[in-house]
Amino acid sequence: MDGVAASSFDVARIRQDFPILSQPQARGRPLVFLDSGASAQKPRAVIDAMVRCMETAYANVHRGAYRLSELATDAYEAARAAAARFLNAADPREIVFTKNSTEAMNLVAHSWGRGVLQPGQAVLISELEHHANIVPWQMLRDDRGNELRVCRVTDAGEIDMEDLERLLSDGKVGLVAMAHMSNVLGTVTPVDRIVALAHAHGAKVLLDGSQAAVHRRVDVQAIGCDFYCFTGHKLYGPTGIGVLWARLEHLERMPPFLGGGDMISVVTFETSEWAPPPAKFEAGTPAIVEAVGLHAAIDYVTAIGMGAIEAHERALVDHATARLAEVPGLRLLGAAQDRGGVFAFGLDAAHPHDLATLLDRAGIAVRAGRHCAEPLHARFGFEGGTTRASFGLYTTKDEIDLLAQALTEAREFFK
Repeated sequence: MDGVAASSFDVARIRQDFPILSQPQARGRPLVFLDSGASAQKPRAVIDAMVRCMETAYANVHRGAYRLSELATDAYEAARAAAARFLNAADPREIVFTKNSTEAMNLVAHSWGRGVLQPGQAVLISELEHHANIVPWQMLRDDRGNELRVCRVTDAGEIDMEDLERLLSDGKVGLVAMAHMSNVLGTVTPVDRIVALAHAHGAKVLLDGSQAAVHRRVDVQAIGCDFYCFTGHKLYGPTGIGVLWARLEHLERMPPFLGGGDMISVVTFETSEWAPPPAKFEAGTPAIVEAVGLHAAIDYVTAIGMGAIEAHERALVDHATARLAEVPGLRLLGAAQDRGGVFAFGLDAAHPHDLATLLDRAGIAVRAGRHCAEPLHARFGFEGGTTRASFGLYTTKDEIDLLAQALTEAREFFK
């Protein structure tokens, strides 16, 4: 079904797959869930797969010499293979399971940053990054002295490619770490150009796909990056499971991130030898049930078709852009040519938290604050934060209309 036009995307039928969407909210209002960028709702297929695992096939993985453990191990490794297919990885061994994208980027910062990156090399990020792609590099800088460089974004919220090339030009950047899609501006960054430019100057590339992997097909081989990560709970799967994809050659060079069981081949009191990737990076009992849930989520979106999902959400973005422009006193962050279903905005003098509370009374769930992107908010003059509406595959144009109407009414209330 991949590549199917938005006209064949049956959002009404898809919404029936998500039990929570039928639950009434305060005052009996239906739920208008516009916070999928923070964490998406779960379809019945994911819920059922996790319950079935716990009821019929749960045991610890890899070490048990009995049938139930073998079944659990098969299910866990099948999830790894599904994640590899989802990203078009060359080898399932390139998939490392983490708790989330934050842990994945910390893994790269600690393991590749401390084990492979040279002392005189710099890490290059951009102004639109989530804190998870800022703080680990600051910690690396403070610990090892590696320079941290920051690429500007334009007033439209796009990567300033001239500034990126300038920052790369001296050949000292060892790693470029950037979001594939901004969780505030909705900007979809030109990853093909970023990777080509970085590689031309001798830098490796890490892409934070936390938002992008939810909204469009990702092919890591076609993109050509070195590391890519996403998190399960935004992809309609459970919390507690994320994915780091890395080229096998990098994983083989990197030292372990955590020590303990399952990541070793030999242990004595004098020394230890590591297991090969990906086990080397998965210390201790992993998120077994969550991996099963992630597998179900990947199967769910794959069956719908990432092309169909992208087409549906492009139509939502166009509709939201037009409708929000009609709301008096609303200022939208970002005007990128290529953007996903994330809209952060301010409304006259209304505080974001007050506005979100008022919208909740209308059954509309949005996010309020700085969305783990404080430097980006400062860049656009929104130090106090914004209100953010973010879409999922179950979002409808009618819900966007309700948001626009509620915002117009809220402005009158605050006046």
